[in-house]
Amino acid sequence: MLTHYIKISLRNLRKQKLLAFINIFGLSVGIACFSLFLLYAVNEFSFDKFHQQADNIYRVGRWIQAFGDRPAAGDTYMPMPLGPALKEDFPDVKEYVRFQEVWGESFVRYNNEVSRIEVAYADPAVFSVFTFKSSSGNLSSSLQNLHHVVLTASTAKKIFGNEDAVGKSIGIKVDDQFIPFIVSAIAEDLPVNSTIQFQALCNFEVIATTPWGSKSVNNWRRSAYQTYVLLEPGSQLASNKKGLQDFYNKCYPEEETDLEKTGSSDEDASTTTYIFQPIRDMHTNISMMGGSVPPVDPKNILILLCIAGGVLIIACINFTTLSIGRSAGRAREIGVRRVIGSRKKQLVAQFMTEALLMTFFSAVAGLLLAGLLLPYFNQLSGRTLQFSFAAYPQMSWLLFVLILLVGILAGSYPSLVLSRFKPIEVLKNKIRVGGSNLFTKSLVTFQFVLSIGLLISTMVILQQVKFMQSKNPGFNKENVLVIDASETDSKRIYPLLKQALMSDPQITGVASAELSLGADRGWSRSGFEYNGKHHDVFEYFIDPDYMKVLGMQLIAGRNFDPAITDDTVSSVIVNETMLQEFGWSVDSAIGKQIVGYSESKTPVVIGVVNDFNFMPMSQAVSAQLFHQFGSYQPYKYLVRIKPGNISATIASIGKSWSVVAPEFPFKYSFLEEDLDRFYQSEQRWNSIVGWAGGISIFLACLGLFGLAALTVINRTKEIGIRKVLGASLTAIVQLISKDFLKLVFIALVIAAPLAWYFMSQWLQDYAYRIQIGWWVFVFAGSAALLTALVTVSFHAIRTAVANPVKSLRTE
Repeated sequence: MLTHYIKISLRNLRKQKLLAFINIFGLSVGIACFSLFLLYAVNEFSFDKFHQQADNIYRVGRWIQAFGDRPAAGDTYMPMPLGPALKEDFPDVKEYVRFQEVWGESFVRYNNEVSRIEVAYADPAVFSVFTFKSSSGNLSSSLQNLHHVVLTASTAKKIFGNEDAVGKSIGIKVDDQFIPFIVSAIAEDLPVNSTIQFQALCNFEVIATTPWGSKSVNNWRRSAYQTYVLLEPGSQLASNKKGLQDFYNKCYPEEETDLEKTGSSDEDASTTTYIFQPIRDMHTNISMMGGSVPPVDPKNILILLCIAGGVLIIACINFTTLSIGRSAGRAREIGVRRVIGSRKKQLVAQFMTEALLMTFFSAVAGLLLAGLLLPYFNQLSGRTLQFSFAAYPQMSWLLFVLILLVGILAGSYPSLVLSRFKPIEVLKNKIRVGGSNLFTKSLVTFQFVLSIGLLISTMVILQQVKFMQSKNPGFNKENVLVIDASETDSKRIYPLLKQALMSDPQITGVASAELSLGADRGWSRSGFEYNGKHHDVFEYFIDPDYMKVLGMQLIAGRNFDPAITDDTVSSVIVNETMLQEFGWSVDSAIGKQIVGYSESKTPVVIGVVNDFNFMPMSQAVSAQLFHQFGSYQPYKYLVRIKPGNISATIASIGKSWSVVAPEFPFKYSFLEEDLDRFYQSEQRWNSIVGWAGGISIFLACLGLFGLAALTVINRTKEIGIRKVLGASLTAIVQLISKDFLKLVFIALVIAAPLAWYFMSQWLQDYAYRIQIGWWVFVFAGSAALLTALVTVSFHAIRTAVANPVKSLRTE
């Protein structure tokens, strides 16, 4: 019987090739779209689950409870002595691993060639705690020697080509010198769903041998390292809040004293404690920041899945309406089959078989389409995903359930409608396939509600991104080249390079700073007590030319002066927001001493600079402090270039760099591009929502196409009579189109307030944001109405220009 159903289904598909193709193609697009979003979601929720001991691996974090107007906050950067102390105090701690994550790129030298790679440091137990696969050599013992290094396979190929890298020596620049390291093993490239990422991994104890790292060995106040612990199976230490609190108080006994000084005896007052965060939870917990791969908000993943689900629902609705339209000509067949004895359940089985068969074809085409689109989707999502059932075993059953569910949902309504035909009415030509009933109209309206909502959302996100990129941040960001001098002898190189560059007429200014501005360029923040109140201040080491090169404005006081010795010892410049937070006025700020900044230093304010946005526009300007203390290094050089022949100027700068620092590669970026990268997430959202909106409108129009075909089939004789009586082409097109345009207009009325509400909530996350204009809704509605009119008019015009005699003989 099943074979019989399949044969009939294939025969009917061959008879209506065009409509069958449109039906399969529409559903395949929906399945492809949902499959890509599903792959993205599965990847995000599968982060770090590949470790064999993942159930017992935890990252140590510091949790500060809310107090007063200060919100609760989590931090995962810990002091160096924490790992050994945990293992000593808690028997459940089987092993610990400390990481110094990748901080930019380090210089590596091999055969007198210097390149840049990302170097991290970890305790030797890293490969016994975490599950990383070996490509060559023994990973478990690879870091036992202080000067051993593990490379990933792609990094080894980059440095050594096709040579066997194990046993070879490379020089890695640590502090101010190249130190020889022996390649002890090669690891396979790390999975894309790993929070821990590196290209080269060295022994953590190397850090203690450096001047800056030696200050952290027994320093509980310097927090810069990720610490992981492997607990004994069945351990309850992660949920032992009192034990972890007591351990924290043991490490920082003075904090209880400080709490008492505030006059608070409330047990719920602000307290800080250690927490153990499950490794499986790291990537989707935005309350704890840290890790080589930033965490993602699971809410955003679910929103993306909902968008994809909406597109798939639209595709299923299209499938339903097109199936009815495609089967409208089969009424006589159904009547004859009912007369000769076919039962209702047999007809349902027949049409469900056709639906499932078409769904199968659509699924195959959809998965092939998803595979073709995957590289482009990776660009949108910022991931390197791949359809791999080995990497994502859950994808197999998820896709199977998806295909089965889509087939049942998409085929149920057509099967039930067509199987209910009464044979006598069919054979007397009294049947009308329901193309204008309330249910079908509701489906089409729902399609356009989703489509118009996504279109409005895309336009709002695009406006917000453009607004943030074009808004003046408070300084001149255009035509500024940022040279990365990290890992070099930057104090020696800078004056030599500056002297060479300033002789170039295309360069109008050169300055230096410890940090640049923009995404992934780092920031430094100090917390201290001033007049009995805690303040967090962002601080930047700069030189006297910094503000001039970037076009910042001093509103009080003076700039740094190379002739004044105190300017390198205690002088600072602050921004307007810091004045407000500290309760100073512009007039009274000059000469203020910032008591409590540190035990060894009391800065003095010599100037006030205008507020400018050094963080994303989603955040308000924070308190900011500039200094040029002698203990800091100028790792970034900022070069202002005249507009014009930028390429030639960059080439000239590169030549000057090769003269003063011939052993190090020239690396640069543009300040404006660095700042624009703050908004990569919004740009990705805009692209993803935009593509989803475009696909949904396309699929919704396919649904209208099918529904219009169904309507024309039912009204062919009526149209013929109207033409005989003198109806014009315009009148006939209007007759067919007006009911559908009403549905689109109703969808606009529903979608507009919903989109306005949700996008208004989204905009609340931005300190600087646009106002949603009325024209957005007019444009979206007009685009939807015009698209619907063009789609429906195709069938209306084709029927209107047909021979009316032929139309009158169709029923």
